[in-house]
Amino acid sequence: MKIGKYSFGTGDRFAHQGEAQLRAIIQAKEAGIDITPVWNKSHREHTTIKSEPRQTLQEARDAVTKLVWKGDFFVDADHINLNNVEHFLKSSNFFTIDVADYIGKKVDSKLIENFIIDNKRFIGNLNIPGISKPFKITRIELEEIAGKYLYAVNEAEKIFLHIAENKGIDQFVAEVSMDEVDEPQTPVELFFILSALSRVNLPLQTIAPKFTGRFNKGVDYAGNIKQFAREFEEDLLVIDYAVKEFGLPDNLKLSVHSGSDKFSIYPVMGELIKKHDKGIHVKTAGTTWLEEVIGLALAGGEALEIVKTIYKRGLNRFDELCGPYATVIDIDKSKLPTPEEIDTWDGEKFANTLRHDQQHPDYNLNFRQLIHVSYKIAAEMGTEYTQALEEHEDIVGRQVTENIYERHIKRLFDL
Repeated sequence: MKIGKYSFGTGDRFAHQGEAQLRAIIQAKEAGIDITPVWNKSHREHTTIKSEPRQTLQEARDAVTKLVWKGDFFVDADHINLNNVEHFLKSSNFFTIDVADYIGKKVDSKLIENFIIDNKRFIGNLNIPGISKPFKITRIELEEIAGKYLYAVNEAEKIFLHIAENKGIDQFVAEVSMDEVDEPQTPVELFFILSALSRVNLPLQTIAPKFTGRFNKGVDYAGNIKQFAREFEEDLLVIDYAVKEFGLPDNLKLSVHSGSDKFSIYPVMGELIKKHDKGIHVKTAGTTWLEEVIGLALAGGEALEIVKTIYKRGLNRFDELCGPYATVIDIDKSKLPTPEEIDTWDGEKFANTLRHDQQHPDYNLNFRQLIHVSYKIAAEMGTEYTQALEEHEDIVGRQVTENIYERHIKRLFDL
């Protein structure tokens, strides 16, 4: 089973926007860009919403049937490990194996020594085709990389083998994720991580490293764009070389997590994947939930009151809601509107404050991030929230489709 060259992780907290999401993928196809849809939802999200992975699969199947989609589609068990993968085995055919928690854990010295022996030919100047300057590799550096990442690689192998035993080795796509850590992996580290993954025969098709800069949920990239561009291009070239050196799958590609709404680097990524003829996987998970809130705000009436309530309760529970996302949000509480201000807003004001249009004078990235992590409030509302989605399906769906196609796909592929 292989995933296409370009793929989008169309996450959906409440499993109501499958059709709207797929319509954006269809629009891209009509514009000449073939994108594989990947419906993704993490164990944390399922636990918060009190949903089951089979519901995500059903949502995907319903959308594919309704819109007569003839291409491939995937259902991603997002950020899984051995503790929770069991729940996803029947419903998923894409597994994001998250090893971030295992990075830096102590590994047997014999494994480190074997890793150094296997990679000793790279000691000295490591020349990667396309990268102007060689990387200087020392035995000490190899030892440090092995000590930092080998435990995580071995855990990835265990998770992969468990999935393969249950589904069959060719019946799913494997991704390895290490993005939810404090420090980014360098291109050199990525190269030797791929070496280690090849040694345990893990045929990953996408890999999600952490990049330089802030990839906060649902808002634009914060960092040095030139530095990111250099790092991103070097990662592309490292993967290309590693595929040849280590016999990894020839369709192995970069995955950009929290990649939604990173508008300032979309042109950079788009230009570089085009330049080197490479694929990409971009996760847009959280923005569908935000577009639902925008749609309900625009619907007005009781729907607007629902989203105002979500915000006000989220503000009261700020620490609880923000805690699990501390590494991927950055909110200035002093710039959040008060409940009294919110009460005076009409639907347009609420939508304009939340919608990711950085040129609009009402846009507030702090407000947007707090709403992003407040989906737990909507989940607690139960049918009050989901019935509002169904009642205002048309206006909500339009926001979802427009967001994915107009703001994400068109920017990334320069359409």
